[in-house]
Amino acid sequence: MTPMSPLMDRRSVMRGIALLPVALAAASCRSTGEPRARLAAGEPGGFFWEFSGLLAAAAGRSNIATLEPLQSGGSIENLQMLRFGRADLAMSLGDIAQDLAVADDLTAIGRVYENYFQVAVRSDSPVTTPEQLAGRVVSIGAPGSGATTLSTRVLDIVGISAQTRRVEQSMHSAAAQLAAGEVDAAMWAGGLPTPAFADVAADIRLLDLGAVVATLRQRYGTIYEPVSVPANVYGSHPAVTTVGVANLLLARRDVPDPLVAGMVDVLLDDPASLVPAQAIGSQFLDAQSLIQTGTIPLHPGAAAEYRRRHG
Repeated sequence: MTPMSPLMDRRSVMRGIALLPVALAAASCRSTGEPRARLAAGEPGGFFWEFSGLLAAAAGRSNIATLEPLQSGGSIENLQMLRFGRADLAMSLGDIAQDLAVADDLTAIGRVYENYFQVAVRSDSPVTTPEQLAGRVVSIGAPGSGATTLSTRVLDIVGISAQTRRVEQSMHSAAAQLAAGEVDAAMWAGGLPTPAFADVAADIRLLDLGAVVATLRQRYGTIYEPVSVPANVYGSHPAVTTVGVANLLLARRDVPDPLVAGMVDVLLDDPASLVPAQAIGSQFLDAQSLIQTGTIPLHPGAAAEYRRRHG
């Protein structure tokens, strides 16, 4: 892992988001002679969506392919889109990909970035630990997102799953309702800072999940790891430890080898243009880390290209 630059301010985040429509438009206007692929991305304003737009623009500039990012709820919906042929490529959290993998169909192009699972409350909330969410209303992620699975696992581990009223909301809805006091906490997986929560109308703070990570790893494996969130990512709050889980760029096995090899080349050759504004912390865009896709096998085209490039 290579440490990235210091924490970007909110203006940097919003510049990245503002450039995304330009990136998508550039990708959509490429020559029709290029291979075309549909990329199941995520919710606008989220990490997957931002990275997918940057990847589409880079693939277009390199004449590798015309990528069409598709909006979705997140990892679970993305995998369903792959499974039923509504997408050729997809973004997914590594834990969800492992849980829902279909061996004959699902392959990886690479492990790209770390995703941060975050649990936020209002700064004026009396809640200081996840256990204190018992009896409260908690947004556990958007329908179809991988965050709903990890949220449920965290609530189970702290022993309050049956004592919370869980709702599934998009990040923007969860942020708005958290600010209005209509939910007591919001759980989601994203970058730092996640724009929907960086611009929430009320000050928020993150709960420390350091005590939860070890149990998650015991039950579900090393796909989960402890990661540090710097102080003051969202307003004024101390540094905390939370749960990190890798983002994977996936492909159906029947996607042609040359297209996948081209995507590997984009990841290796143009990493500087693929850094989302939310990508604080760990960067995986190097050959050694890209191939660390856990139980998900590399697509044959990706494996061959990594071997050709790096032996």
